[in-house]
Amino acid sequence: MNKKVKIKTEFIKLDQLLKYVSVVQTGGEAKELIIDGNVKFNGEICTQRGKKIRVGDVVEVLDYTIEIEE
Repeated sequence: MNKKVKIKTEFIKLDQLLKYVSVVQTGGEAKELIIDGNVKFNGEICTQRGKKIRVGDVVEVLDYTIEIEE
């Protein structure tokens, strides 16, 4: 499932993004997904919860592809 997300700030942290698009319901669930290596940031596995996601970045998790737009 593809999702396009518009942000008005400079960045959004990875764990917050996963909650924002309803991939997870809690920060704890986001933390588990990220630490277990189930999240890709621009094609590479990312294990940093606080990774700054900016316009143009792509996050892949479970069946979701999330594109960040301005």
